[in-house]
Amino acid sequence: MPPRFNIPPLTRSCLLSTIGLSVLYGTIRYNQLINRPSGDTTPPDAYTIPFLTIVPGLSIVYPWVFVLASFVETNIFNLAITLSTLFYGGKYLERAWGSAEFGKFLLVVSLVPNFVAFTLFNLWFVLTGSTFFAFRTVCGGIALQASFLVAFKQLVPEHTVTIFRGVVKIRVKHFPAIFLLINLISWPIFRTDVSMVLAFLGFFTSWTYLRFFKTSYPDLGSAESPQIKGDASETFSLANFFPDPIQRPVAIISDAVYNILITLKICTPFSAEDISASNSRHNTAGGDVGLSSIFISGGGPSGGRGIGGSTRAEAERRRAMALKALDQRLHAVSSKAATTPPTQAAATTVNAGSSNNGANALGETKFDPHN
Repeated sequence: MPPRFNIPPLTRSCLLSTIGLSVLYGTIRYNQLINRPSGDTTPPDAYTIPFLTIVPGLSIVYPWVFVLASFVETNIFNLAITLSTLFYGGKYLERAWGSAEFGKFLLVVSLVPNFVAFTLFNLWFVLTGSTFFAFRTVCGGIALQASFLVAFKQLVPEHTVTIFRGVVKIRVKHFPAIFLLINLISWPIFRTDVSMVLAFLGFFTSWTYLRFFKTSYPDLGSAESPQIKGDASETFSLANFFPDPIQRPVAIISDAVYNILITLKICTPFSAEDISASNSRHNTAGGDVGLSSIFISGGGPSGGRGIGGSTRAEAERRRAMALKALDQRLHAVSSKAATTPPTQAAATTVNAGSSNNGANALGETKFDPHN
């Protein structure tokens, strides 16, 4: 039986938009190259499409590109990576947050990095006078990829991804730092300055939004009040994204910037209740909540290779929590029956007896997540 792909609506729209915009870009680019005058020695990179991608010196009159440029890829390799990111990551995040919150997240991590990159390249043009920066093409899903990794760090930081038949094991919380390091190294080697800039801007934009502005709930599986604005947990602090040797310097710098933003009233300081609720939410959510579903498409035996242990652990955790909740309900019913006033004893004899019989029939349960 062929696998069925149940893709949420917003993720499906992003996938189709990425394919359509990238094909349109490739078609226009091809026509530009084959129709250029004979003897034209202009390098191919000098041909730009400012109404689909960000060209710092030209795109100011096409404001829609600050969002659309994130879904335009210039080659098949980058297109495959972006489509994979949207398919697996977008599907997971949209189901975890809902389409509305996922849409807000996409808008922020597309618009802000692209606009800041546009501003930076124009600034470099002004400072250096080089038209290289003014007519550089800025596009691609690098900022989205960095942002999705930050979101996974928030939701499932302790999940371990196993690849190459167990040879390589990497925790999700290390992915953002590895991604930034790869883009930083590739910048001087392959001249991927645009990717490097978008990677860092996507990282900081998504972390800022999730840390201070995104609305969530104390219980990740509930949509009931009270709501929490941002994520004040210690595990999601900026320093925890980086290796231990540099966490202290990063913490000092980030705390200084944070205090300045509070003084300027751009950010609101977290209260003790916010910090406690965020830490409690992370502890309750566990490390492996649902991430394995990203890598399972058909549900067959081979679909969960390398992650079956985390799936079983999550099932055991849920079973233990259900047993604990059932045990608490049975004890609550028994306690209520034992404290019933004598005047109501005759009216509640049947109900209390039924509850006690149910408790005796089911027996007591024991909450032990390791069994």
